[in-house]
Amino acid sequence: MNTLTPILNPLTLPNGAVLKNRLLMAPMTTCTGFYDGTVTSELVEYYRARAGSIGTVIVECCFIDPKGPAFPGAIAIDSDNKIPGLKRIADAIKSEGSTSILQIYHGGRMVEPELIGGRTPVAPSAIAAPREGATTPQALTAEEVDVMITKFGDAVNRAIKAGFDGVEIHGANTYLIQQFYSPNSNQRDDKWGGSRENRARFPLEVLEITHKMADRFAHNSFIIGYRFSPEEIEVPGIRFDDTLWLLEKLAARGLDYVHFSVGQLLRPSIVDTSDPTPLITKYLARRSETLAKVPVIGVGGVVNKADAEMALEHGYDLVAIGKACIAYPDWTDRIINNQHLELFIDSTQREALTIPEPLWRFSLVDAMIRDVSDTGRKYKAGVYQEKVEAEALKLKINVTLDTDRITDISLVPDESLDVDFTTTFESLRSRILVANSPHVDAITGATTQSEALKKAVSRALTTSSKAHVIEEGGNPQAPQNYDVVVIGSGGAGLAAAIQAHDEGARVVIIEKMPTIGGNTIKASVGMNAAETRFQKIKGILDSKELFYEETLKGGKFKNNPELLKEFVELAPKAIDWLDEHGIQLNDITITGGMSIDRTHRPADRSAVGGFLISGLVKNLNQRNIEVLLETSVEEILCDNGVVTGVKVVDEYNDSRILNAKSVIVATGGFSANREMVVSYRPELDGFVTTNHKGATGSGIAMLQHIGAGTVDMGEIQIHPTVEQTTSYLISESIRGGGAILVSQAGKRFYNEMETRDKVSAQIIALPEKSAWIIFDDQVRSGNKAADEYIAKGFVISAPTPHELAVKLNMDQETLQTTLGRYNECVIQQKDEDFGRTTALRHPINQGPYYAIRIAPGVHHTMGGVTINLDTAVLNEQQQPIQGAWAAGEVVGGIHGANRIGGNAVADIIIFGILAGRNAAAMALR
Repeated sequence: MNTLTPILNPLTLPNGAVLKNRLLMAPMTTCTGFYDGTVTSELVEYYRARAGSIGTVIVECCFIDPKGPAFPGAIAIDSDNKIPGLKRIADAIKSEGSTSILQIYHGGRMVEPELIGGRTPVAPSAIAAPREGATTPQALTAEEVDVMITKFGDAVNRAIKAGFDGVEIHGANTYLIQQFYSPNSNQRDDKWGGSRENRARFPLEVLEITHKMADRFAHNSFIIGYRFSPEEIEVPGIRFDDTLWLLEKLAARGLDYVHFSVGQLLRPSIVDTSDPTPLITKYLARRSETLAKVPVIGVGGVVNKADAEMALEHGYDLVAIGKACIAYPDWTDRIINNQHLELFIDSTQREALTIPEPLWRFSLVDAMIRDVSDTGRKYKAGVYQEKVEAEALKLKINVTLDTDRITDISLVPDESLDVDFTTTFESLRSRILVANSPHVDAITGATTQSEALKKAVSRALTTSSKAHVIEEGGNPQAPQNYDVVVIGSGGAGLAAAIQAHDEGARVVIIEKMPTIGGNTIKASVGMNAAETRFQKIKGILDSKELFYEETLKGGKFKNNPELLKEFVELAPKAIDWLDEHGIQLNDITITGGMSIDRTHRPADRSAVGGFLISGLVKNLNQRNIEVLLETSVEEILCDNGVVTGVKVVDEYNDSRILNAKSVIVATGGFSANREMVVSYRPELDGFVTTNHKGATGSGIAMLQHIGAGTVDMGEIQIHPTVEQTTSYLISESIRGGGAILVSQAGKRFYNEMETRDKVSAQIIALPEKSAWIIFDDQVRSGNKAADEYIAKGFVISAPTPHELAVKLNMDQETLQTTLGRYNECVIQQKDEDFGRTTALRHPINQGPYYAIRIAPGVHHTMGGVTINLDTAVLNEQQQPIQGAWAAGEVVGGIHGANRIGGNAVADIIIFGILAGRNAAAMALR
């Protein structure tokens, strides 16, 4: 018995198994499995490095059925061929002296179709999860429910064969087992639904078959645990009384432990927000004698020894450690030696910490990564209250700050406020606290709520920063000094800021919108580059010369040849730069106007914009680069023709001067400024735009004010495939994946892979001035964006071309003939009708079949200010304006009269890096 700290005392479980201490490594997603869920060598070593002094390791959840993975890179236990890999993990943990437990689960309706080959997820009932864009699942039949229980049993048998000391049944996190127990997700009318007793039948049957497998195949001390989420915020939903009732039933059948699934050890109710009593306190007071014999695990917020000891003091028997075990593989040894730990990871230590690459890039882990050489900003310590407002959502939060970090974010109890986003809040709160920044990824399916919360936290930081300055005797509106000011937080601005920082400059980003990302976040297809290492890996033969020629031709030979040569030459280096910064674009497709696959995109084939911004923002957080949101630049300041800084106005209408020797303008184009568009192209009046509302051309106007010249201002691109009711861009990758365009008459009318201007013109020439983009399940499965369009309701689908034609009010035989003729072209790899030579990937012949109505929309403004090869802004006499730099769509000349799809992302990264490097070099002279 350890008298110094109770966390090192052993614990005997109800089945007789002895855990050598009270500490467990929590089951945490690593996203490190192979595509089919098999185990990788780096995952084995990850667990080996963290086993040893810690008593028990609970291995991340394993899906028990091919339709069960709830996240990319999940590991599986759905077939016997997974046993050898899982055995390597179990052996690695046990060889270091820790107990090994495997968590098993099925994601149910939380599974995204793209994770399971585009198939429909399954659930107790055909009810979509209450989140934006959620897919409606297919309800399991009674027979399928029985089969599912058998699959849980098979998984337990495999875990035993793999050598694990136990299994944890994952009945939490709104996955399938919880879905059966929830009155929100389970609205069946058979024996598996309806009353609480019926809804509990599924988790109880899973526990029963687990016992049967353990009795037949395992030793007597095989551990069976159960993880649960104590409440649901939904109405109707699981309440704490329901959870206690279920746990009593489970305990009566036999459990070795129960595992609270909460974000913080002492979290109170998310339903009754007026009651601050921790749920563990309620649990201890109300459990029966039977349930009291079952040890309970607490998790959430354990970083130091005092946190673990506090958990035991509040009644937990065991303590699970999450992110701290990632940051410190030897965490137990450190806290035994009374080290005080901070929850962050040195950006240079991935290999030393044995952290797999996918986990390193996972949002919550990546948010912990910091450049330890940067001290960050300072705040006035205290609690700052802010309002969160987004559509119908109105509530208040308290943000608690220390002098250099965010220490807590909490909801303010108020019955009049809408708190239906508590689950979103808990997840986002964790991300912000770990990153010590509000600039983190939004929660999937709750983007609007996430951005509102992030903005409220950002306001609290601004208020505190001003208070800190006042406390120190300063004036928060006094001029501030930087080396480089970056205006705009799209891809070009973020790349420029990161590069300038890494060159040694003190950098600030100014963004007039309330969120980071600019128009880049809406980018879909990818990033063009020739002669990249990823092309070589895939055996794609390409050349910079061909890339140059095709871009020049696509731009109707109006491109600035010097800028274009620089663009083509630096593109592969920009791909490598992104990869070095944790943003890998290693899948490759093609866009209109190109003859070779050179459009680089994420490995999961998702839209490039969100992926790119997420990765760049993580790099911002690691460097503690300051971002001022909802702050407008009134003017760029000059003295005798030399830039000296900017004058800014924040959302509170407070103005101040930011002194800097270099100002980088990366504010994008002007597609969302209808008056400006129409002034150059009157015929575009009335067209929708794919751009975000901040794309107003403000940067061009600011630079013109200090004498900048412009070029190609009348060259405005319309994109051919835009969903008109939402102005949502339908990615060129869909056509690049093999789709075709069909008129309302059911016929193809043009080469779909021609340049955007030509395809747009042909659509406008149709009688209805719109068309349908038609594709099948082969195209859908190769493009993650397609599932997004399905989720957003843009897509009409049918099992056969005839049925699709009926839904489209199109002649059935005509459409069938069109598809048949196109399929012949694919087989022959020759399109004699319209001369299409690229993306003839496979016949459109595998249902379901899909269609989206599209028409052109204003998409890109090729014109802008003039720059030289250093990205220095030129005046009307073509001379550099000292200290003024520009990158991205604010610049003209690179794309000529028409931009090739995939070239914009290349443009912003290539010239963003250049601008950052050169602006920093001049500022630091």
